[in-house]
Amino acid sequence: MTVVKSTIPESARQVTGEALQSTLVDLLGLSLIGKQAHWNIVGPRFRSIHLQLDEVVSAARSFADTVAERSSALGLPPDGRPETIASAFTLPGPKDGWVRDVDVVQVMVDALEAAIARLRERIEATEKPDPVTQDLLIAITAELEKQRWMFAAENVSRED
Repeated sequence: MTVVKSTIPESARQVTGEALQSTLVDLLGLSLIGKQAHWNIVGPRFRSIHLQLDEVVSAARSFADTVAERSSALGLPPDGRPETIASAFTLPGPKDGWVRDVDVVQVMVDALEAAIARLRERIEATEKPDPVTQDLLIAITAELEKQRWMFAAENVSRED
């Protein structure tokens, strides 16, 4: 059943749909990684990192909603069901239990780097098929790069 007719050709819609769905999975998963770390972080930098994790979660959830709505606008039903996210998600995440602040920072740097690399591939893939979606992916990448930079700065030692 097609509820909404797409404004772009079918071939472009397929490429765009794949890019949007994978981005949705990454963003929802990233928000879960952030919350898991948020609940389980321990260490002397607990408070500042705890609050920064909320920023990542908020951004990821907001962008996930925007990505899903873009998909819907193109006549492609977004799939954010837990089983879809669980089966398709590949970004690195924290171990279970308490996680030291330094380890949380590294997990977030690694997860954000992986998400950014995948977004850059999708930016390239959507350049011709749908520049509107490409623009959205560029904006998401900019925010995730800012968050990655902020976490990476936490891991710089005083001697560096």
